[in-house]
Amino acid sequence: MSSFLYRLGRTAVRARGLVLAIWLFALLAMGTLASTFNQGTDDTFAIPGSESQDALDYLGRVFPEVSGALAQLVLVVPEGQRVDTAQTEAAVSAAVERVKGVSQVATVADPAVSADKRATLVAVPLTVDLAQVTPATKSDLSAIAADLAATVGDGAQVYTGGDAFSNRVPKLSPTEATGLVIALIVLLLTFRSIVAAVMPLLTAVLGVGIAIGAIYLGTLVTPISSTAPMLAVMLGLAVGIDYALFLLSRHRDQLAEGLDVEESIARATATAGSAVIFAGLTVVIALLGLAVAGIPFLTTMGVAAAVAVGLAVAIAVTLVPALLSFAGGSLRPRTKKRARRPRIAQRWVRAVTRAPLVTVLVVVAGLAVCALPAAGLRLALPDNGTEAEGSQARTAYDVVADHFGPGYNGPLIVTADIITSTDPVGLVDKIAAELRAIPGVASVPLATPNPKGDTGIIQVVPASAPDSPETEKLVTALRGKEKHFLDAYGTRTAVTGITAVGIDVSAKLGGALLPFGVLVVGLSLILLAMVFRSVWVPIKATAGYLLSVGASFGATWWVFGQGHLAELLDVTHTGSVISFLPIILMGVLFGLAMDYEVFLVSRIREHYVHHGDPAQAIESGFISASRVVVAAAVIMFAVFAAFVPEGSATIKPIAFSLAVGVFVDAFLVRMTLVPAVLALLGHRAWGLPPKLDRALPVFDAEGDTLVHELRLADWPGTDEAISARDLRLHDDRGRPVYADVGIRLPRGAVLVLHGPGPTGKTALLMTLAGRVTAHKGDLKVLGRVLPQHAHALRRSVAVARCHEDPDPSTVVNAALDDGVDLVLLDDVDLVLRTDARAALRDILARRRTAAGRHVSVVLTCQDPDRVRDLLPEDTHLLTLAASPAEVP
Repeated sequence: MSSFLYRLGRTAVRARGLVLAIWLFALLAMGTLASTFNQGTDDTFAIPGSESQDALDYLGRVFPEVSGALAQLVLVVPEGQRVDTAQTEAAVSAAVERVKGVSQVATVADPAVSADKRATLVAVPLTVDLAQVTPATKSDLSAIAADLAATVGDGAQVYTGGDAFSNRVPKLSPTEATGLVIALIVLLLTFRSIVAAVMPLLTAVLGVGIAIGAIYLGTLVTPISSTAPMLAVMLGLAVGIDYALFLLSRHRDQLAEGLDVEESIARATATAGSAVIFAGLTVVIALLGLAVAGIPFLTTMGVAAAVAVGLAVAIAVTLVPALLSFAGGSLRPRTKKRARRPRIAQRWVRAVTRAPLVTVLVVVAGLAVCALPAAGLRLALPDNGTEAEGSQARTAYDVVADHFGPGYNGPLIVTADIITSTDPVGLVDKIAAELRAIPGVASVPLATPNPKGDTGIIQVVPASAPDSPETEKLVTALRGKEKHFLDAYGTRTAVTGITAVGIDVSAKLGGALLPFGVLVVGLSLILLAMVFRSVWVPIKATAGYLLSVGASFGATWWVFGQGHLAELLDVTHTGSVISFLPIILMGVLFGLAMDYEVFLVSRIREHYVHHGDPAQAIESGFISASRVVVAAAVIMFAVFAAFVPEGSATIKPIAFSLAVGVFVDAFLVRMTLVPAVLALLGHRAWGLPPKLDRALPVFDAEGDTLVHELRLADWPGTDEAISARDLRLHDDRGRPVYADVGIRLPRGAVLVLHGPGPTGKTALLMTLAGRVTAHKGDLKVLGRVLPQHAHALRRSVAVARCHEDPDPSTVVNAALDDGVDLVLLDDVDLVLRTDARAALRDILARRRTAAGRHVSVVLTCQDPDRVRDLLPEDTHLLTLAASPAEVP
């Protein structure tokens, strides 16, 4: 990965104009296509396969009048007046007749009068769902409402509301720009350069622009909720700025050390870019993991956000290097970094590691207490009660709740299959009578068969608000009557309606949290084990992530559920949080937490690998990484927090929970708990069991392999077939297989590896062939650094096992014909047949091929005297000492 990114960085530098043009064209093209072809967002939340959704879909076919969106007209007269006068009733009747003629109106329910006689509610079912309600329909209904108010007079007011008048599409406001302003200030303080500070903002905004265009273009093929673009904006800005920051910081550090611009950009792309790809990959996988819930709108939301994150990664490793090239030497710090260590970071890491057990206990206990409020977490989909105060839909919602009761804002529908009944009207009335007696039912205003007489519709108004636990219990009670109605009347019933769909969605999402959590936790353990080659580091990182998630849930419910600080944060509705908040928070915060973990702990691990002192590694790694991690965390916190004050009811809690999660994870977990835990573990923090080490692929998130490759770029100074220095290998028990091996084999030469018994000959041969890659030390074979380029090397190497093939000359000749440059023969002293030895001797004698290549040969045997007749005069011999084990 790092080698590929190194080449990509150089390519971006040399083709910087083309790279910039491609990204600008992508922005222009995506914006044009999206504005031309987008179908708009769709906030119809559905959960296929649930009872409520199946019943709602069925109603759409047999009784469409009650399956679409609902509009409401609410007439309210001043204190001391009544709506049941003849004049007012006549005015309402006239308005109802006008409403029936409005486009998209399915029917008009009989007006309902409130208990205090001051309000009349006219329910207007529409033939379409919320996404298809036209502005003309809303305008006509509003005009009728205004005329009705004028006709009644004497201070009467008519409010229009219902789902049809809701406006849940989140919009950007000037407040969100404060996040970018804070990000700019942080970048200026970090880099003290206007060019360096502005660059991450520009690339992040460009990536978000392309992502939003792609999302709206996606509405051509699938419904996308209005939350998806806003979530993509939040994540795209946050990670886009941070990823560019990581590359830019590494580039400036390298410039300060004296590297030239092109080489520094290539190395920054390879090292910091590797970490960016790892961090972005974890976020993308977690977002795509939202599909675990099996809810289409949530899956599309995850895909949309993943597109924004993926674009941020692509821009970071292509456009950012190109822009760095345009900036040239202007980004080089004016003075070299002072040798003295930053005092604040040094004092902090020493303080938290002075008594590490105390630090761990305090942080864990504190975050556990912060998570306690999450025990009462309630999930619900947004309704008009979550709209902004003063909005048309919210005002009507509050008026209905005040005069009729909260349940009128979320009526339930009970469907009954009455196709076999000889008295459909009587059957529906009997079922309605039983439903009225269920605790929690405020009224049953409608009970009627559909026009075909095969389906009964019974509207049930709860006594509680749509998102209350009491309404959820009522839905459960209504569904519990299904068997009774089947036994008593031979009819099947189902409970549906917008409120029931919302309850089912919330239940499905709540049930998906555990499998999604297992997926995320398991993924983090595997990925971090790949990166850090450790058992305890992944466990510690995952435990810290869970603490961050718990504290974020607790803080979110403390504000949005219990109402603390609600007025300060402009939270107008409390008692529930949006259903998909927990699963989105878990997915997004997972990726961000792994981001900080990689950038902090990789520096610590790098120092430990080089010096072997765990305490010194913690301090040195923390000091070198803390500045960038702090800047990245502050920027991400600011971007998320900026969406809270003026954010919609859908985005506000998500933004708040992410802001809290980032703050907790970056400052309390990664920069406080992590150093303390590593100090407690000491040397035990680093290392994998050998079998697991070999089984896990290597993900070089900090570009260590590239650093190793660049270090060996000019070594050994001559073009040799094999160059090895301090080469060593250990078995599963940590015993040396071979050690302190040094080889300098010229092109076209022959090398014999020999030694009696288990000396590691075969293991060393397989190492030279690129088959064994767990070795340590420096090794180049045919100009390729191993183990980094083991796969590429294998095409140029042929291996013959003489204990399996008594005549290896056939294999060798075939390999030479295929263009092989290195032939490896294991156990050549087992070639006993005279003709086979003669053929092999002939091959070794004329190693120059017809194409003029000089083929190198490496043999293994126990005693070189047994194969002396096969060897040319310029053969090199390497004696291997006996070892306790040999890898086959």
